[in-house]
Amino acid sequence: MRGLNIIVLTDDPERLRAALAIAAAQAALGGTAAMFFQADAVALLSPGGIAPRDAAHQAAGLPSLDQLCEEALALGVRLIACQSGLAMRDIAATTLDPRIATGGAVSFLQGVADDDRLLFA
Repeated sequence: MRGLNIIVLTDDPERLRAALAIAAAQAALGGTAAMFFQADAVALLSPGGIAPRDAAHQAAGLPSLDQLCEEALALGVRLIACQSGLAMRDIAATTLDPRIATGGAVSFLQGVADDDRLLFA
């Protein structure tokens, strides 16, 4: 199975929700999945983040954004926070879940194989 790599570009929780669901599905099927949180998107990785539509999702029997993130990590989805984005948002890497790596665009792209899929969210 081809690897899946997603670049999260904004701090929109609903775009992240969709990206996490796709990455988790990839991992559940036995494939590899990685997500790179570019610039402002790193704010979504901070503990206690706000997801305004969580109640609607949970009412429909779906997980909250935090639960979805936990499920993705448990399935082996690799989450990488942009070092520049962390600095720009004044977020210390030590405040993130220890399973979340930090890195830059160059190191993320070095890990993308020629036949991998690359998506933007």
